[in-house]
Amino acid sequence: MSNILIIKHGSLGDLIQANGAIQDIKNSFKSSKVFLLTSRHYLEFMSGCPYLDGVLMDRRLPRWNLFYLLNLKQLLIKYEFSHVFDLQNSKRTKFYKKFLLKKPIWSSSETALEDGEKLSDFNESSVLNRMEKQLKKSNISIKNIHNIDLTWCFNKDISRNLKQYTNGDYILIFPFCSKKHVKKKWPYFSELIVKIKEIYKNKYPILVAPGPGEISEAKNFQAKIVLEREKPVDLSFLISLIKSAKYIVSNDTGPAHICSHLNKKGLALFGSHTTAKKVNIGNTNFKTLTVKNLSDLKVEDVIEKIKMDLN
Repeated sequence: MSNILIIKHGSLGDLIQANGAIQDIKNSFKSSKVFLLTSRHYLEFMSGCPYLDGVLMDRRLPRWNLFYLLNLKQLLIKYEFSHVFDLQNSKRTKFYKKFLLKKPIWSSSETALEDGEKLSDFNESSVLNRMEKQLKKSNISIKNIHNIDLTWCFNKDISRNLKQYTNGDYILIFPFCSKKHVKKKWPYFSELIVKIKEIYKNKYPILVAPGPGEISEAKNFQAKIVLEREKPVDLSFLISLIKSAKYIVSNDTGPAHICSHLNKKGLALFGSHTTAKKVNIGNTNFKTLTVKNLSDLKVEDVIEKIKMDLN
């Protein structure tokens, strides 16, 4: 029996989108054990993935930290991986291939290139199309990359928790984004929440679920803040919260990927930082609204979209 390694450090949206690829890899190596190397933030969450036999943590410390690199190398060598599927395709994982894991058969975006094809051209394709091309090059049978099954993610019963926020339908808002990607952030969520309350009165309580470091910001919105023991909810709770929502409005963030793959009713807001097509967000229920500059997107335009879906 051989061991297979998949590398996907994050982010949340990227890991959600990688679930189909992980399932296809597992199905292609049924007699092997499949492991995931990921960040500390996703260790517990991905440990529940039924397509994995184990999850390993990468602290992702600076590469000049030789003690850390030596420990990571010893950990990876111990498993004697026969194949590595690099779904992160970063400078860090390229470094790992060269210095930490030289022996296994390695699959990456570079190994997926056709003769004469440039990596820059390859990267212009959508996320899921790139994964599909990469895995096909490694003779992986593709069945689930574009049909991601997240049923294993929402096995947490949050009905009791929800009672303190609502007794019925609710609208879920994700006004946050990473500090690294402020271009993804629509600046008018406060006004949007006020407008929704004016239109729908008490019909739809408005909930926000802040992540680590976002609780203070969440208090600036006229919305109910969903927490678990005064701390941000875990990812299983978050996915269950999304699944039960009547409607969701979100920036281009991890929760938007979850909403899209769960085919929830809602709306994701995009500026010029990328396209919804490239990141595989959007369908007949979870729609997208794209403008050149998010600061120019008016509250009235978002409200009109919401009213069309809810009325």
